[in-house]
This record gives sequence, C-alpha cells and structure tokens, in this order.
Amino acid sequence: MKRGSHACPASDPQGRRSGRVLTSLEGKAALPLAVDPGTGRLEFRGGLPPVTPAVRTLAEMREVLEDPAASGPDELYYMYRDVGFPQDRERLHAHGLRYDITVILPVRVGREFAKTAGHYHPDVPGANLPYPEIYEVLHGTAWYLLQRRSGDGVSDVVLVKATPGDKVLIPPGYGHITINPGPDVLVMSNLVEKDFRSLYEPYRLRRGGAYYCVTGDGGEPRFVPNPLYGAVPSLRVVSAAPQPDLGLDPAVPLYRAAAADPSRYAYLVRPQERGEALMRGVAG
Repeated sequence: MKRGSHACPASDPQGRRSGRVLTSLEGKAALPLAVDPGTGRLEFRGGLPPVTPAVRTLAEMREVLEDPAASGPDELYYMYRDVGFPQDRERLHAHGLRYDITVILPVRVGREFAKTAGHYHPDVPGANLPYPEIYEVLHGTAWYLLQRRSGDGVSDVVLVKATPGDKVLIPPGYGHITINPGPDVLVMSNLVEKDFRSLYEPYRLRRGGAYYCVTGDGGEPRFVPNPLYGAVPSLRVVSAAPQPDLGLDPAVPLYRAAAADPSRYAYLVRPQERGEALMRGVAG
C-alpha cells in the first residue's frame, strides 16, 4: 500500500461503497482528513468535527461556462467551510478569520476543464480596498486565473500555477477562478476574512472569466479569450512563490501556521496595513 493511503473502501455521498482507496491529506493539511479520489468527498478523522459541504452543480455553473449547453457531471466541486478543531476555529474567529477546503473533480464540461464559478471580493469597510485571500494546494494541481477589473473590462490577467504545499495570495482588487487542469482530484484550502460575501455577479454577466481553459487538439489545456470581454490583456503566467513575511511558507501547512498565530494573517482582515506587499505574487 502506498504511504498516505487508507485501506478501507470509501463511500459515495449516498453511502454506497465505492471500492476506492482514500488519499490521506494529513501531511499537507495538518488535519486528520482524507479524500475519496473518485467522489471528491472528504473523510473527517481523529475527532475532527465533520462539515457538510456546499455542492456546486452543473446547473448552477451554466451561466459561467464557455458553452452553457455543454454536458458534464451533475456535481463539479465541493466547498467545506469553517473546517477545524473547535479551539482552533474559536481562535481564528477571534481574529476575524475562517479556514475552508474546496475539492474540484478532474472532469470536463464540454471542452472546458473543471473550474470554480469565479468571484471578486468586496471592499473592507471604510478602506476602499478589497479583501485578499490565501489559497493552499493540498493535493493535485491548481491553476488560479486572476483578473483585475478596470472600468467595464480587465487591465491584467494572471495565471498562477501551484502544486501541493504552494500558497497563493489573491491580492486586493483581483477576481479569481480556480481550474483543475490535471488528472487527479484537486483539494485546496483557503484562509479568508470570515464574514464577507463574495461578488459573483461580474463573472455571471460576462459568462465567466476573461479566458476559458479548454482542451487542445492533443488533449492538453489551452486558453481562449472570452469574447464577451472584448479586447483582453495577454495572459501572464507565473508560478507560486514563497512569501515568508506573509506567512506563505510551502514547508508549513496553512492550518498549522494560522492556528498557532492568527495575528500573522491580520492583513486578510486589514489589508491596508500591508499595502504593496500584497501585490508581489502577481508582479511581472
């Protein structure tokens, strides 16, 4: 048996035995969790309180797809919000923070690779600056498609490629979509201000982001511009880079770091205190 696997067969959402081996996430997440690579459902272990996920369905995603009539599986990804041991959750909440986990299946909808719906963040009250957010890859490969609004269009589009252990900071002012371009289920965590409501409407109005990630002639992912944006900037590609001063260290799980010292991530609640340091991850 491979290290990090669990011998017991997994169950699907209806409780039927899937016969698959669960993949442990404990090494990267610092939490007793495993994922069923077939169903995308998490198993909570070691006394970790289970969380019922919100399910993003194909029906809900049609308004942000390249082809709204495309066929695909009924369920595309799962959002587990406010994950953690009670004492850690209380500590994070006291600092205005919340830790979530999202699981994106390795599927296609038409010729598009699986993705999240996409959203922007609202402004911090009184600061005229949107909230940032941190993502961390726990399993699989994540491509974060970031775009910065400018009037009715976008002034910058950046693709950040990340693999397990990588942390990606979504800077203030950037909307974002997460794409699963690989053959494996994608599991990622995020740390964010606990109360704000994401802004999905700008993506719905343009039927998705500035670019779609679609299957090329050889099956490889490629990007095509979304015509509803008109002219769009060329896509810049960067790799996730460590930012230790912001608590973004690939060697330290985000949950462990945040639970031990939530004050390190105060900039997620008050980004105005860190200014331009929050833009380094998308610098060209």
